[in-house]
Amino acid sequence: MNTRENGSGEEPVIRDNRKIDPETGEVREAVKEQVDKAAPAADLASVELATQLAERTADLQRLQAEYANYRKRVERDRTVVKEQAVAGVLAELLPVLDDIGRARDHGELTGGFAKVSESLEAATGKLGLSTFGTKGEPFDPTVHEALLHSYSPDVTEPTCVEILQSGYRIGERVLRPARVAVAEPEEPTSTDN
Repeated sequence: MNTRENGSGEEPVIRDNRKIDPETGEVREAVKEQVDKAAPAADLASVELATQLAERTADLQRLQAEYANYRKRVERDRTVVKEQAVAGVLAELLPVLDDIGRARDHGELTGGFAKVSESLEAATGKLGLSTFGTKGEPFDPTVHEALLHSYSPDVTEPTCVEILQSGYRIGERVLRPARVAVAEPEEPTSTDN
């Protein structure tokens, strides 16, 4: 309270510091001026904060995308390394499987050895190893290796007429092509006049 001296005594002076005029309900002029002076600074600060927030958000999104790509790449590499390791081991077992097949063809696969061979073939099958190459199928140079060639009237296209050694694959990957004898349709004979 401020007092004013006017000779008759002290009279209190009341100052109304309310920002809104109670009679009209509007913002008082002094407050408007203060807000107008502070607004550009506040707007500038909020714009700066919004810009920084957008930059940080973009950085975090970029970092998250890089991490997701890294995880996918590591998982893909892990799968490839596993497949290569399995293929390497199975490639070393192919001669053993060939020997077992020859023993079976000659009737020498009996007793305990037959059980061991069945177990080995089952284990390699679980790892994804499969054989291919059957007599009578069309010759495909991507999966067959032609060791013998002949002509035959019995075929209409190059055909595997004998399987000399089975081929092996894991999934779509060929570990060893099937070694085959191929017959082609007979060559047309030229007639000389």
